[in-house]
Amino acid sequence: MEIEKILAKCDYTLLDRCASPKDIEGLVERGERYGVASVCIPPCYVDLARRLTTMPICTVIGFPNGYNASCVKLSEAERALSDGADELDMVINVGRLKSGDLSFVQGEIEAIKRACDNKILKVIIEASLLTDDEKATACRVIKDGGGDYVKTSTGFAGGATEHDVELLCRLSDGLKVKAAGGIRSVEAAQRFIELGAQRIGTSGIIKDALSKGLIK
Repeated sequence: MEIEKILAKCDYTLLDRCASPKDIEGLVERGERYGVASVCIPPCYVDLARRLTTMPICTVIGFPNGYNASCVKLSEAERALSDGADELDMVINVGRLKSGDLSFVQGEIEAIKRACDNKILKVIIEASLLTDDEKATACRVIKDGGGDYVKTSTGFAGGATEHDVELLCRLSDGLKVKAAGGIRSVEAAQRFIELGAQRIGTSGIIKDALSKGLIK
């Protein structure tokens, strides 16, 4: 697969707690230069990034644990959207899902999707913490709640695996799949795309592609 096609499916990510405005500026510049799908950044930098670029900006909601109060998640989403975010990656309340409180989980997704209107909502399920049956339940709840993507991981509790991406692609029933967490090489990104992922969350792919001479 051509490197340009791989990069076009990547959310180029910088979510380090020490990220500075200068770091965000560099991320945006590289993202524009190499044609990534979006830059994925902390909510506090969305307004900065929007002033720098017209490319899609992705940010995270309820990150990384997902157990914020629902009203806090919704407020965070509304602020990010007003600052110029084009895509939101929200973390579900994993404890509520595992305890079977599906109406709660779906309600959060529905509320944030309403705030998004026609913008993209990706829902992070933290797959490493779920059984395969729970992953199937999560996909159903996300679809019923109006989410656009099921996303494997935050990267803070394990990352994407081939098993999970294959499984989610089978279970998704029209949802798109984003693989994220620990994907740092061109080869890994290509493999997850071949398995069916439509988006890849990665902080390291451009560095890897440069080191291999695939881009300049």
